[in-house]
Amino acid sequence: MAIIGYARVSTEGQELTAQLEQLNSAGVDKVFKEKASGVKQDRPQLAAMLDHLREGDTVIVCKLDRIARSTKHLLEIVETLEGRKVSFKVLNINLDTSTPTGKLMLSMLASIAQFEREMMLERQREGIRLAKDAGRYQGRKATARALSDKVLDMLAQGKTKQAVADELEIGIASVYRIAKAAKQ
Repeated sequence: MAIIGYARVSTEGQELTAQLEQLNSAGVDKVFKEKASGVKQDRPQLAAMLDHLREGDTVIVCKLDRIARSTKHLLEIVETLEGRKVSFKVLNINLDTSTPTGKLMLSMLASIAQFEREMMLERQREGIRLAKDAGRYQGRKATARALSDKVLDMLAQGKTKQAVADELEIGIASVYRIAKAAKQ
């Protein structure tokens, strides 16, 4: 029976340090860590952790939103854990799914977390709409276009479009758009 930690931040610029300290204080045996948006369900370290688990293990996260962003995804993960007889703990709210109360609280908290996120996104959309109406919103700056010169140089060196996308950490569609724009 192992205690497995999972730590995640949304972007490369964020640090995992605080989560790792909390997980180590909780006595984890192994930590799976990742820098990826919680909205993405395809997270390699989350998949690796789920694959690594054995009956009797415990998964620990610092906060509920570190493992999933939607109620549906969270409940899928918890169902997977329960099916493998693995318990789940959330440190900041002292939640433990090995108890009936913990299971009930998890369902309620996941619903509240999803509601809060949807309300935040609604407020964000409203703020953007108001800023656009006032002529103050330009949208986010294009990240891939800023790398156009690098993309074209790498393509000229004979690298594949996929290799360029991977190396520059941009979408393959962006590489195609930049290459197409350069031809025109």
